[in-house]
Amino acid sequence: MLRQIFIVSALNFKSLTSRFWQSMVIVVGLAATIGVMLSMLSLSAGMRDAYLKAGDPGRAIVVSKGADQEGQSAITRAMAPLIADAPGIAKDKDGKPLADRGIQMGVPVLRNDGSKGFTTMRGLADKGPGVRPELHIVQGRMFQPGRRELIVGMGAHSLFQHMGVGNKVILPDGQWPIVGVFATGDLLEGQLLGDTETLAAALHRTTYNSVLVRLASPDSLDTFKKALTTNPALSVSVERHSDWYKRVGNQNTFTLALLGYIVGAVMAIGALFGCLNTMYAAVSTRAREIATLRALGYGAFPVAVSVILEAVLLSAAGALIGATIAWALFDGKQDVFNNSVFHLSVSRAQFELGVIWAIVVALLGGLLPSIQAARRPVVEALRAT
Repeated sequence: MLRQIFIVSALNFKSLTSRFWQSMVIVVGLAATIGVMLSMLSLSAGMRDAYLKAGDPGRAIVVSKGADQEGQSAITRAMAPLIADAPGIAKDKDGKPLADRGIQMGVPVLRNDGSKGFTTMRGLADKGPGVRPELHIVQGRMFQPGRRELIVGMGAHSLFQHMGVGNKVILPDGQWPIVGVFATGDLLEGQLLGDTETLAAALHRTTYNSVLVRLASPDSLDTFKKALTTNPALSVSVERHSDWYKRVGNQNTFTLALLGYIVGAVMAIGALFGCLNTMYAAVSTRAREIATLRALGYGAFPVAVSVILEAVLLSAAGALIGATIAWALFDGKQDVFNNSVFHLSVSRAQFELGVIWAIVVALLGGLLPSIQAARRPVVEALRAT
């Protein structure tokens, strides 16, 4: 049986050149389906990776109770010292707790292509290496506390207009010059940073959005969390920084991933009908050949398997072409979405998903034609023109 399957399949593949344009319906249909689906998934995958890189297990973030995003949180000025004095926080060489009171807001920007967008402006109270050792200046200098100055991340610097050293950002109290460009290797690179207290005064903010602390050790989270959640003067939530970003990233990327799968499913249905029509036409074209093989003693099962294998081969080829195009166009490309700058990602796992998706379409699209080829009476097929 295996020998018959091999011979009949070889004859199928050999005759593909005579059915080239007919076969390209399947290849092009699956290439478009998988290419579009992976292009959309690259957005959610890239954003998810960026959120995972932004979190540090050696830090903890404190927000007001019930807040799922930093922008929803409000930490009063009276609460901030209580948080900084809690046990479990690392201290600098002067014995001061490594705690950063932060605020954030969305600011309008112009992308390099002229379209309008938004990015995040964030205030830092602790700009030293204690809380954020990954932050370093690559051009210009760091902003000075108490002065109306900003630094811009490399991502925002490269994607937005007027985001270089010497440019100015207009805020309610006037123009703020950009004095430096920084790098962190994570989502922060898509943002503008300034001094928390100076920004708060300019924006008329009376509360902070969060407090980010460096833990004395990775195991200090429970001590720190217990001290805050049992304090009746506080109503806050405490989470490890890496867990926070993982959860927020999953929330922000779920809809994007779902949309990608829905679009992929809709296009796959269209590709399925294209596969059905192509394979029915292929079986009809090869009717005499199939009947001759059956008359020579080849079984119905090898004939059916050969039809399915042809559909799988063409579909897998289309999937690989589509995935390769998506990878070439989008993998590593810098983009901005939901006030965040990140790099799109087309991974090996997505390649494999695309091929599996295509094989499923091929199996469904080749099943009925293969049954027709196997069950068609030999005499009727021989009479076919």
